[in-house]
Amino acid sequence: MAGAGGGNDIQWCFSQVKGAVDDDVAEGTSRKEAQVMLLSYVPACELQGLRFKPIHYSVGGRFTKPRKLYRVDLSRNQLGDREKVRHFDQATKDLVTQCLRTGQFKRTSSSSGNKIQSHSRGEYNVYSTFQSHEPEFDYLKSLEIEEKINKIRWLPQKNAAQFLLSTNDKTIKLWKISERDKRPEGYNLKEEDGRYRDPTTVTTLRVPVFRPMDLMVEASPRRIFANAHTYHINSISINSDYETYLSADDLRINLWHLEITDRSFNIVDIKPANMEELTEVITAAEFHPNSCNTFVYSSSKGTIRLCDMRASALCDRHSKLFEEPEDPSNRSFFSEIISSISDVKFSHSGRYMMTRDYLSVKIWDLNMENRPVETYQVHEYLRSKLCSLYENDCIFDKFECCWNGSDSVVMTGSYNNFFRMFDRNTKRDITLEASRENNKPRTVLKPRKVCASGKRKKDEISVDSLDFNKKILHTAWHPKENIIAVATTNNLYIFQDKVN
Repeated sequence: MAGAGGGNDIQWCFSQVKGAVDDDVAEGTSRKEAQVMLLSYVPACELQGLRFKPIHYSVGGRFTKPRKLYRVDLSRNQLGDREKVRHFDQATKDLVTQCLRTGQFKRTSSSSGNKIQSHSRGEYNVYSTFQSHEPEFDYLKSLEIEEKINKIRWLPQKNAAQFLLSTNDKTIKLWKISERDKRPEGYNLKEEDGRYRDPTTVTTLRVPVFRPMDLMVEASPRRIFANAHTYHINSISINSDYETYLSADDLRINLWHLEITDRSFNIVDIKPANMEELTEVITAAEFHPNSCNTFVYSSSKGTIRLCDMRASALCDRHSKLFEEPEDPSNRSFFSEIISSISDVKFSHSGRYMMTRDYLSVKIWDLNMENRPVETYQVHEYLRSKLCSLYENDCIFDKFECCWNGSDSVVMTGSYNNFFRMFDRNTKRDITLEASRENNKPRTVLKPRKVCASGKRKKDEISVDSLDFNKKILHTAWHPKENIIAVATTNNLYIFQDKVN
């Protein structure tokens, strides 16, 4: 199984953990930073002689649960030639991560692009951290707007700089991430300390030159997209034309151009004339990876609507509706809550679509609307615990999911710091645990099993012993390698396949 284990399959082993040693989150000890953190990948063969200059590192900081979010992104290595780039972005209630894509930084004069092969193993280190949003106050509505970041999306790299979109509840920002390792010296009208010289004292002309300096990473906001959403933004997605993107809140989806900040186009509006008639809200939205005119959005009723922007300017009428009929035998008071879709992701090929509800992961073929082609139960043993999960609000947790690079394996999180992998070809699955108990490098992760009822075996854990305060809401899978990242309460774990 490519990434799940067993027989001749890949074995997952511990690589790194970032964050506080204590997994507990202290109430009342909040951190106000809403930061974008960049982690750089450094292959093991190149670790010697490198100088690391993290601006600051605060992943392990304590914060009020579940108010403050951190964004952790794997951005680039610290090598002079800047080749391999791994982006991990996204969010956890407390820590953040989702793997986006592999890019490349190259200098035109560099010829060492093959030094670091895709199978290199090393570690991720802090590359840069910067403040993305500040707390605001809406005086018209007497509403405090928190600085926490809800989503991050990277734009494809077009030059030496990187660009990303980050959003809190109301405002989206376009950031430019650039670096400097040279500084100009030898000005004619300016001293080295920046003071201007008297032109009458200049007797000779000098040609300014660039001198090497310590690496400096700069983050600057290039665009601010504000005042377009009445409700909290839950999704942003960049179009495959790389010129537009969408942003979605509970009731509306807007289409933006990356160069225009003062207006957007409302393409979906499900707000009823009478709010008492409201029956569902938008939970997630995403553009198709290849067709720039196509996007999907999911709802709290468990439906997914595919829309074609060529049909009309306002996509209130969907092109396709993906919905699975409910099994009457499983009907209960909690049916509508657990059917709400918390995440939707297109496969890399664009042929399939994956959705995550509270208990399962479903794979849909875009050509078949009436039922999913595959359904994987993530933690079916919790069905008998729904009443308790409703009382402690865990039933409203929003789990996300991800594909591996070849779309053959899917991964998602669960409780007790468990995360699940499902092989679409062999139909096998595995449960693994992110824990500091086995935090030695190369320690192979042992499969975990949950005993729902009856006599518990030695290597099983009882469903009554699960810790619902420990949860993995967000996971990431490298698009070209078997490297995964999972975020627990306030730790980021990185695992990789065991290389013989």
